[in-house]
Amino acid sequence: MPAKSKLANDPGVRLKTVKEVALEDNVSEKTVRRAISAGLLEVIRVGPGGRLIRIHPEAHTAYRRRCSWQE
Repeated sequence: MPAKSKLANDPGVRLKTVKEVALEDNVSEKTVRRAISAGLLEVIRVGPGGRLIRIHPEAHTAYRRRCSWQE
């Protein structure tokens, strides 16, 4: 099992879903999932068996900074 992210321990922060990130970036959910699979976007897995994906706002900001096409 992968180690938990340091971002996961931040209480009071609202985590984003794949759909929310896709809407904010004006891309498809599939594009966001590809970024996750490529290791470009750090995620937090929650729920039974870790099936649900959530994205910390700081991880999303860092991803957007790395992707020049977002500017």
